[in-house]
Amino acid sequence: MTALPAAGTAVADLGLAHAPLPADEVVAGSPTTAIAVLDDTGDREIGIWEMTPGIATDTEADELFVVLSGRATIAFDEPSLPSLEVGPGSVVRLAEGMRTTWTVMETLRKVYIA
Repeated sequence: MTALPAAGTAVADLGLAHAPLPADEVVAGSPTTAIAVLDDTGDREIGIWEMTPGIATDTEADELFVVLSGRATIAFDEPSLPSLEVGPGSVVRLAEGMRTTWTVMETLRKVYIA
């Protein structure tokens, strides 16, 4: 996890330390993720999250995010929910417990509130 300097920085320039995803979450490729927590009050967390190309599954937290860069498709295990194509400027709300599959075509960077 990367800490944000007290004076701040441009999120596009923020260097993030990536780590591989757990093998049981990877569907295809060798995606890695990184996170920088910008603020954590205990009740909510705001941060930057990034994933490199590949396909991985996840169980979501209660979260709102805005995509800063990259491109991905988010598929939901719930059959009534359509897949989402996301890219720069996309705003998405996910509910805690949702099961998703992320197909990242271009490294995806988002700012999130969870």
